[in-house]
Amino acid sequence: MKKSSQPTLADVRKWPATVSVAEAARAIGCSRSHLYERVKCGESPVKTIPVGTRHVVITADLVRLLSGEAREAA
Repeated sequence: MKKSSQPTLADVRKWPATVSVAEAARAIGCSRSHLYERVKCGESPVKTIPVGTRHVVITADLVRLLSGEAREAA
């Protein structure tokens, strides 16, 4: 099984407004299960939106993280 390559910041900027936790984890460079656990604990490095029983990641926040921009205070 061929492992897909990690997307570049330019690639991520072209993604739709929200993406799956699995896609976001691939962009960040961590496992899907690790990012899901961080979301579950409320410690995700990116903003997520609950959709039924799952979550989606806001692409703009993923871009912010990958570009090294500071996160706004809640």
